[in-house]
Amino acid sequence: MPDLDSRLRPTFDEVLRRNPGEREFHQAVHEVLSSLGPVVSKHPEYTDGAIIRRLCEPERQIIFRVPWVDDSGQVQINRGFRVEFNSALGPYKGGLRFHPSVYLGIVKFLGFEQIFKNSLTGMPIGGGKGGSDFDPKGRSDAEVMRFCQSFMTELYRHIGEYTDVPAGDIGVGGREIGYLFGQYKRITNRYESGVLTGKGLTWGGSQVRPEATGYGLVFFVDEMLRTRGESFDGARVVVSGSGNVATHAIAKVHELGGTVVACSDSSGYVVDERGIDLDLLTEIKQVRRGRLKEYADAAGGSVAFVEGGSVWDVPCRIALPCATQNELDADAAATLVGHGCTIVAEGANMPCTPEAVRLLESAGVGFAPGKAANAGGVATSALEMQQNASRDSWTFEHTEERLSQIMRGIHDRCLETADTYGSPNNYSTGANVAGFIQVADAMLALGVI
Repeated sequence: MPDLDSRLRPTFDEVLRRNPGEREFHQAVHEVLSSLGPVVSKHPEYTDGAIIRRLCEPERQIIFRVPWVDDSGQVQINRGFRVEFNSALGPYKGGLRFHPSVYLGIVKFLGFEQIFKNSLTGMPIGGGKGGSDFDPKGRSDAEVMRFCQSFMTELYRHIGEYTDVPAGDIGVGGREIGYLFGQYKRITNRYESGVLTGKGLTWGGSQVRPEATGYGLVFFVDEMLRTRGESFDGARVVVSGSGNVATHAIAKVHELGGTVVACSDSSGYVVDERGIDLDLLTEIKQVRRGRLKEYADAAGGSVAFVEGGSVWDVPCRIALPCATQNELDADAAATLVGHGCTIVAEGANMPCTPEAVRLLESAGVGFAPGKAANAGGVATSALEMQQNASRDSWTFEHTEERLSQIMRGIHDRCLETADTYGSPNNYSTGANVAGFIQVADAMLALGVI
């Protein structure tokens, strides 16, 4: 990692000392601190008041046991987490991730990122994140339900529409949110629809919420293209992943005139030069919960499936990593640059390694960090909370327009802030600084808490 400003180095050293072994959290903190040198030069009050040190320490970290019974009658034990990181701007807000890789360091990295992402939306929401090392893949609906009920039996006492509002993330979709909300309602005997977001449309959910992260990502990139006098029309695009974010990003790219020629899952990737068939992809990945090889088998000889390997080997003009953290490394970045890629925008949380980001930016590739580019999901969650609070329901068109306005506003705010702090056209600096200043000013106003 490159050196930090000397006024920020002690804070990062303290993070390393107090959080040993949590490499993803270290990476997320370093990435933000590396942008703040010009900020502390202009605003010494952020270091004098220990604002940055306090920002790096969660307000609350909750770890709990999740016992549940599988279909064979065996008791299984998982670990649950909720890190309530910062509530200076509003109730903690952030998703739940169910995946075997989840441990405290992952949840803290995600929660730390969420602080600044939520700040950038301009909505009154703080930052938090949670999840479990439970793997829903291959489990029956009954097993997933029993796990979710056990998970919520502990979590319910820590959440609320004015306290902490979880949502979905990897491994947590509409099915899981339904089971979690049902258990919350059962335990509390209250229909508090604002306590979770990502709900079904018939029981308090919002139009556009399933599409929001993917759509928002593409709205952000569309604005990046506009600043260059370009558009999606005729653009060749590669997307990593094939879940909710990737699927809806593909849909919006196609709507705006681009062609997504490749996507991936953990087994490999497919290349479909005609453009990814969304109906087929949805049938295989969301209905059958199958693997991408089935897409190639069903699509016929014109579609290639590559087992393993890197989807970033496929030449493209625009790359949208939408799978998971640190999936796009320096070698992949060099390949993208060599193939003439001009924009990389993060649909997942921190999918590009620091080395990849440096290489892309030094090569003049437009790079949009996840805390800005994928903020559409949490922004629409806040819109869902707004509808719940007013007992209202908006149309798809109205909600999508609100999402588009928010994403274009984030884009402009990033560019304006980057220019103010001496890094023109650097979206990473703009996102980090703009997100930080709003939270830091709120923390100063609230006193030492």
